[in-house]
Amino acid sequence: MSATSAIAGIDKLTLHLNREIRVNASLENTFEALLEQLGPENETPEAKMPMKIEPWPGGRWFRDLGGNNGHYWATVQAIKRPELLELCGPLFMSNPVVNNIQYRLTKTEQGTLITFRHTALGFIPDEHREGMMRGWGNLQERIQRAAEKRATEKRK
Repeated sequence: MSATSAIAGIDKLTLHLNREIRVNASLENTFEALLEQLGPENETPEAKMPMKIEPWPGGRWFRDLGGNNGHYWATVQAIKRPELLELCGPLFMSNPVVNNIQYRLTKTEQGTLITFRHTALGFIPDEHREGMMRGWGNLQERIQRAAEKRATEKRK
């Protein structure tokens, strides 16, 4: 392989997704909804897929299938309640790849702004690239709904 072909293909080896989500709920409600939706309430657009998240530095994010079976997704790289959750790992990919996911939460007049960033480096099949936009969008909508529901219930 020549250096030219490796450089020309670098876009196939990287991924950058960014999104802002506005939530009409407090930082605290939004952060708790984030952990809930990444963990026991997690689902794909097709089905429920409960996960476990250990919300501390070095904690795991994984799918527990029981009987010591499952799939490791990531490690909690940084957590600063209720403003930051950063994860690093292969996620759902069984390929040579590393992903970094950041959820930064900022207080706004209307509630909370979530700044989501997903960057990746490695072999990322096209079907994963296509599915990520739909999957992350689904998760972010569920986080928003869950946080706003929590806020409404606390006001009652």
